Amino acid sequence: MEWLLDLNHQINAVIWGPLMVGGIIIVGLYLTLVSGGAQFRYFPRMLGELAGRHPRPGGHEGDVSAFKAVASAMGGTVGVGNIVGVATAISLGGPGALLWMWVSGLVGMCTKMVEVILAVHYRERERRGPMLGGPMRYITEGMGRRWRWLAVLFAVFGALAAFGIGNMVQANSVAHGLEQFGLPRIASGLGLVALVGVVTIGGIRRLGEVAGIVVPGMIVLYLGGVAVVLAAHLPYVPAALRTVLTSAFTPIAAVGGFAGATVMQAMRFGIARGVFSNEAGLGSAPIVHAAAVTDHPVRQGLWGIFEVFVDTLVVATATGLAILVTGTWTLGDEGAALTMRAFDAVFPAGWGSAIVVLSLGFFAYSTILTWSFYGETCAAYLLGGRIRALYRLLWLPFVLVGALGELAPVWAIADTLNAFMAVPNLIALVALSGVAVRLLRDFRAGVPR
Repeated sequence: MEWLLDLNHQINAVIWGPLMVGGIIIVGLYLTLVSGGAQFRYFPRMLGELAGRHPRPGGHEGDVSAFKAVASAMGGTVGVGNIVGVATAISLGGPGALLWMWVSGLVGMCTKMVEVILAVHYRERERRGPMLGGPMRYITEGMGRRWRWLAVLFAVFGALAAFGIGNMVQANSVAHGLEQFGLPRIASGLGLVALVGVVTIGGIRRLGEVAGIVVPGMIVLYLGGVAVVLAAHLPYVPAALRTVLTSAFTPIAAVGGFAGATVMQAMRFGIARGVFSNEAGLGSAPIVHAAAVTDHPVRQGLWGIFEVFVDTLVVATATGLAILVTGTWTLGDEGAALTMRAFDAVFPAGWGSAIVVLSLGFFAYSTILTWSFYGETCAAYLLGGRIRALYRLLWLPFVLVGALGELAPVWAIADTLNAFMAVPNLIALVALSGVAVRLLRDFRAGVPR
């Protein structure tokens, strides 16, 4: 087993090296350039959609409302990566990793918007099933049938990656967190299996109903806890921000239990964990956005901007600042334990850890639900809609496997599968950027689809 983990580590060192890290940022910057900075220009319109100031479409094709679609997508993005991933990035890359997470978020807002636009534009109704959309559809229909092999690669990687990033990693983190309170991993694993099973059996409509309630509540709960931590250390916030800026461009020496980090480590772990958190470039979230009832692809694309903004620039930033202002990043902890230590520095008698673990449970639960739909949709593209029921059944045992596994190997495998999933999608985003720009121009001019 050790040799396999070593091999995976070597693969990660290559695929998550300068090529992949640079590729994700370059594609995001390219899309930002060709769209005229659409994520910034359309930000006010996005806030207007959020506030309900624009007429809501009705009578259009789709399975769930735009809000339920974005809630489901955010259930997949606002997850363990916002607690464990941010802590891991800082513990391995130093405070400077947070700045590179911001970079991934700013360009990722445009990447996610374009993904969603293309997914809705090229979606189709699966025979006696939900809307089928995502990279596999826009590669096949947008780039042409001769590129179907690339769509097949994405679908294969997506169906497999779901078991890592969206299943075992989430269950693993919850089990580790609850173990701090004396709950055996087998108990938390079985509990998750039961809670996941009662929702996934109902498909996208039940997922949307549950996500519409759970996701807003879990974000408010967690941000409320972070607000207390930051308020108690308010004078230290400016210094923490200065440390983030300086250590993003200069190596940071070892201090306390922190081993030190190079600029490349800060960049690599910041962007890798940023992508793991907001999933911009992976092509996952567009799969559920494609199920939204909407009159125009760009209208739903605006929710892609919102999704990344909340995930990375709000929730992930809040976690990072809480860890930095409390000084706990120098103590040698990692993962959920590091975030718990930051909360416990303010809250009395383990209340901080309890808030983190409760938030972790909600985050992981919503992510497992959403990624089940991602994975089954990729499988349905490959093998037809009948595979959905079997995929849902296979999904549940892996929740238990993840809960009982070890943290480091599961994270490493998830990183590898993320990269394999991203490559076909990034190629398609560049190739079809002109389609997205045309749709953006038409939407701005009021031209119906």
